Amino acid sequence: MRVSGKRFELTPTSQDIFHVDFHRFMNASTDQSAIELAQEFGLSLKDVKYLKEKLNRS
Repeated sequence: MRVSGKRFELTPTSQDIFHVDFHRFMNASTDQSAIELAQEFGLSLKDVKYLKEKLNRS
């Protein structure tokens, strides 16, 4: 059975994306650049961009 990526995003177990605390990420994103965020949270620059897009949508 095929499962789309959106199905995983809607499940309650996957509320945190990349296992990052969103409150901490939001506070840090106002003060730090994308490279600093990637280093602090252990993410790639692409993942940081994805998280920022997700936060702007909600």
